[in-house]
This record gives sequence, structure tokens and C-alpha cells, in this order.
Amino acid sequence: MSRSSGELVGYWDRQAATYDRRSAGVERRFLADSRRWVCGRARGATLELAIGTGANLRHYPEDVDLTGIDWSAAMVDAARRQADRVHRAVRLHQADATALPFPAATFDTVVSTFALCCVPDERATLIEALRVLRPGGRLLLADHVAASFWPLRALQHAVDLISVPLQGEHYTRRPVTTLRGLGVTIEETERLTMGAIERVDARKPH
Repeated sequence: MSRSSGELVGYWDRQAATYDRRSAGVERRFLADSRRWVCGRARGATLELAIGTGANLRHYPEDVDLTGIDWSAAMVDAARRQADRVHRAVRLHQADATALPFPAATFDTVVSTFALCCVPDERATLIEALRVLRPGGRLLLADHVAASFWPLRALQHAVDLISVPLQGEHYTRRPVTTLRGLGVTIEETERLTMGAIERVDARKPH
């Protein structure tokens, strides 16, 4: 059984102070290029789901009107400090990605990087992201997913047995598969690292 949302929020609150330092090697080697790929495509009023410590902030175009949410208050504070460091204007809110505090059709772009692996309900999160997107709006994702290389995929299934109960982190999800069942137009996908990282550029129908 997975941990409750309240327990998971507490877990991420405790991680915020040291997260960047502990993940620096993985960030440089595996994640940073996908952050640039995703954030560089954002346009107009943009919402970032699960902004975490603000690792994406330096990668957005200057003219993007940026809003970020995270369910962890400590992560929101970390993102605010990062925004100050990189001189990035951003409105930050503590909020649940499955119950966003915004009206329908508010944003031109919604971004999520390396976060859908950690939400309790991936499908509900994607449905909510699409709700707040304007018709024709862009949904941009990057995440670690079930690998295309089967030995690695088998290892991911084994890791899930520990990571899901411990910290709610899933290694065998694949958000693009869920999106295809939601009537979204998939414009581009790209898989890296034996298929274990996937980037997705999708659009909400008009």
C-alpha cells in the first residue's frame, strides 16, 4: 500500500534542504538536458507542476509568464530562493497538482519534469493539467519511465517494490500512454538512456 498524501508531503518537506546537493550528479548527467528541452518550448502564461527546488527556472525563455506550484511548503520556499538567485520572476503557490487553484483554460503551457513519477494519481494530475490549459495549449513533460531495454525495465519493477512504499516514487509509469487515452495530440516524443527517460510535447485539442 502506498503512503498517504500527507505522509508524502512530509517526506518532500524533509528532502528540500539537501535535495539539490544529493541529486547533483544525476542532475548533470541525466536530467538537465531534458529540462532545457522542455522549458525552452514553453510559451506565454506557463504553469509548472511540482516545481520542487526550482531546477527548471534558469531554462525558461525570458518572456514566459511563469507560475509554479508544489504540494510541499519547504519545496516552495526552496524554489523562491532559487528564483531570487537566478533573477527569475515567478508566482509560487503551495497546491496539490490534482486540485489546482486556477480556473479552466488559464494557461498557454503546462510543464512537468521528473514529477509525475511521484504523484499518487498520475491520470488525475494529467486531467487537471489539461483542464487549466487553453484549447490548443501545450503540455510539456519529461520523466523517468519504464525503460525500453527490458533488463533495465525488470530492475525498475524491482526498485518500485521499495521506492513506491518508501517515498511514493514510481519507476515504471509512462505518462504518454495515459495521455493517448485523454484525446491529446502527441506532437513529439523522445526517449533517452535505454528508454528510461522520455520527453513529450503534446497539445490540448481546440
